[in-house]
Amino acid sequence: MKPIDLTLTISKSIPSFPGSPKPQFIFWSSLKEDGYNLELLFLSSHTGTHLDAPFHFVKNGIKIDQIPLYRLMSKAILIRLKKPKNSPITKSEILQSEKKNGKIPDKSSVFFFTGWQKNLKKNNYFTENPGLESSAAKYLAQKKINLVGIDSPSIDLGQDESFSVHHILSKNNILIVENLANLNKISSNEFNFTILPLKLKDATGSPVRAIAF
Repeated sequence: MKPIDLTLTISKSIPSFPGSPKPQFIFWSSLKEDGYNLELLFLSSHTGTHLDAPFHFVKNGIKIDQIPLYRLMSKAILIRLKKPKNSPITKSEILQSEKKNGKIPDKSSVFFFTGWQKNLKKNNYFTENPGLESSAAKYLAQKKINLVGIDSPSIDLGQDESFSVHHILSKNNILIVENLANLNKISSNEFNFTILPLKLKDATGSPVRAIAF
């Protein structure tokens, strides 16, 4: 499989999670005046396609700069479950996928394609997105899953203001990748991935370049 970019492009116009600042690209230096072009960036560490470290929701969780590389470069299982607004991914649906495609190995990584990414520019993108049901998150935690990715802005349902799934996964040291793009271009149920965050000291998260191959 040719490499597939799973990453949203960060720009001034990319939608931001409610309450988060919009990204700013601040002009700083120019070829004419300084001999080189340079911009300053102002953005949340959870902008666009990004990785949540467990520290985002757990006091003693590991931080972005502490994540071992082997956890960011591995094989993954792709589960396709097209979801309308406010629709949870249930434990039953994961079990049905396993019955059809084989058991999810312990300590593996799981990506969910819901089709929600097409709503990126809509007003309900952050408020009515699909996400995991708590029972589904607990089932994955029992398997000691390495990483869970999704093509919606949050692993939690948009209506879940308590971030219950974030708490379940984070306390079990499971990495979370949100706002993935182009999962529909992956043709197989298993693939290799690389997800590289910036090595930001003590950070809760980072934008990433995510690649399937």
